Amino acid sequence: MKFGLEVSTTGVYADARVLAALALEAEVAGWDGFFVGDVLLDEEAVIDPWIALTALALSTSSLKLGVLALPLARHHPWLTALRLANLDQLSAGRVICIAGLGYAERDFAAFGQASAKELRAKQLDEGLQILAGLWTQDPFSFAGDYYTVDQVTFLTKPVQSPRIPLWVAAGWPHHAPFRRAARWDGVCVKAIHHQTYEWMTVDAFREAFSYVQARCAPGKPFEVIMSGQTPRDQQEAGEKVRPFEQAGATWWVEVGYGLTFEEFRERIRRGPPRLL
Repeated sequence: MKFGLEVSTTGVYADARVLAALALEAEVAGWDGFFVGDVLLDEEAVIDPWIALTALALSTSSLKLGVLALPLARHHPWLTALRLANLDQLSAGRVICIAGLGYAERDFAAFGQASAKELRAKQLDEGLQILAGLWTQDPFSFAGDYYTVDQVTFLTKPVQSPRIPLWVAAGWPHHAPFRRAARWDGVCVKAIHHQTYEWMTVDAFREAFSYVQARCAPGKPFEVIMSGQTPRDQQEAGEKVRPFEQAGATWWVEVGYGLTFEEFRERIRRGPPRLL
């Protein structure tokens, strides 16, 4: 199992230098991934995730990097393909694209973008196809309901071959995001159950894992990412994570919900919740 962090981009975190210093501490402490949010409107200051990721790529050497999760319908997919390819080059092949619908409808509606989830889902599906196509096909064309690409050759390619991994954020028990994820390289299971609004249990995770596994191509490499919060004691933290690993999770992403900056920084410094 690999271990990552989901880090805010608002408030005290809305500073590329702060995030870069935190990422370096995470790398030294043994974490495998550092994933930042993508928020446009908030009650506090916000940093653009592309600026943040650039600083992270320059300040670290081994951490996997990405946005958790990228609301692809809010971004032009071709510009996203270029930015991610540039970041992959800058980081020597450490970028992961984690895409989702976006949780804040006002980030769309306030600027005249369609905010209906059904529409965003269709744009997400088309956007993922465009990302993969621009990275792997020359020339690439696409004709969808929302996007068109006409005989484009992207000379800016990712370092990773054949392309940057594409993971999809999904909240259980909604089935559609898990079906979408099964078509790509991984699924990020959200920490909160979308029906009970409580932390995902191991039993609920098993249901989600079974559902997506049954829809993946046989033998296809596929990452399953679970997230949550672990106790302060490292042994207890490892014991909390282990059942998810045994149930099929390949990554654990630690979240800092409700923690102050210093509390989350201390959690990062203690290192990932591996069993001692």
